[in-house]
Amino acid sequence: MSTTDLIADEAIQARATGKNDLKSALKFITCGSVDDGKSTLIGRLLVDSKAVLQDHLAGVQRGGETDLALLTDGLSAEREQGITIDVAYRYFNTENRKFIIGDAPGHEQYTRNMVTAASSADAAVVLVDATKLDWKNPSMELLPQTRRHSLLVNLLRVPSIVFAVNKLDAVEDSAQAFRNISAALTAFAKAAFIPVKATVPVSALKGYNVVDTLPGWCDYQGLSLLQLLEQLPTTAAESTEAFSFPVQWVEKFSSSSDTSQGRRVFWGRVATGGVQPGQNVTVLPSGQTAVVAQVLDHTRQAKSILAGHSAGIVLDREVDVSRGDWLLAEDSFEPSRELSVTIAWMDDEPLVAGRVYWALHGHRWVKAKVKRIVHKLDVNTLAEEDASALPPNAIGHIELSLQEPLATLPYARSRVLGALVLVDTASNKTSGGALIL
Repeated sequence: MSTTDLIADEAIQARATGKNDLKSALKFITCGSVDDGKSTLIGRLLVDSKAVLQDHLAGVQRGGETDLALLTDGLSAEREQGITIDVAYRYFNTENRKFIIGDAPGHEQYTRNMVTAASSADAAVVLVDATKLDWKNPSMELLPQTRRHSLLVNLLRVPSIVFAVNKLDAVEDSAQAFRNISAALTAFAKAAFIPVKATVPVSALKGYNVVDTLPGWCDYQGLSLLQLLEQLPTTAAESTEAFSFPVQWVEKFSSSSDTSQGRRVFWGRVATGGVQPGQNVTVLPSGQTAVVAQVLDHTRQAKSILAGHSAGIVLDREVDVSRGDWLLAEDSFEPSRELSVTIAWMDDEPLVAGRVYWALHGHRWVKAKVKRIVHKLDVNTLAEEDASALPPNAIGHIELSLQEPLATLPYARSRVLGALVLVDTASNKTSGGALIL
């Protein structure tokens, strides 16, 4: 059975059993600049979709009024400072769909948290605060953090990006403000090659165009934000690429007299392609080859598994495989030690050529040396500038030299095989997210 046959078979089974809840659930994040109303917007979505119990609402009162932001800002430091620090996930559903929301922080200091949330999102809602902009000026400048977050979610291959212009109820002429801000967002997105699904005027505080439409407000006649989210697609599994599988856990059978196959199960999640018995695989980094004897799902039932799903793989013979190793389709990958990547730098210390970091690829750790900084991206002009260092929260293009080869694909083809995390060797802090070109 080919990978194409596996995909078709899984689709038929899902339709027959009605098990499509997981496939239809949309995971999206809210992002943008500080105090643009991200937490309030999520609170409004939860309240107006009736996903919040009355006793929970009673616990987020301030001065007799409901503070919607407190529904997601759960850390004590967040409530004290009135800002979002870490990503908070909330769950709700409508009659048409299930949703998983990630409320990402807007402060530059916590950009790493926003990148983490965006890396697995199906959609991103970028909020824009109308009251912070020179909305009367058709040639207005957008806030740097609005640009940065938009660029990052696009770099991270978030399939659907929506701009939500918030707080339009607080400006004198909401129609003119939305018209000019929308034009500025469109011009920026076009220049940065960011595909945008829609631009929606909203008031998170009052609920305009969040769950229910307010026809004609801001001269807008389109869908509300929630109606739009209900129609967005989920991220397609990377099932058409060659099979790859990062080993996360090795389980040894307690006892087995069967010598026709190996006595260990290699557990993990299929990154790309699909796996089935009889398939030839290569182990990275050892280069040994074997044949897949069994494939188990998460309930230990024997079946073929596609990308995005957990699997336990038993090989036809004993092969040295440990956590962090990869099982790959035979003759389908050319491991390399030289990589050209786009980097989102998140460390407090600038990135400079010559530094060595730990690079995490799947579950495999290798040493990575920064060979060269090719350029730095100016988030305001989108120009590529020469640079000898990348400061915190910068985006740039660098070249890496690895201590051991990795099997990779361009990030444009695979979110799993095309991504690396750089970690400081001394402090163990996450320093940057790298996307392979």
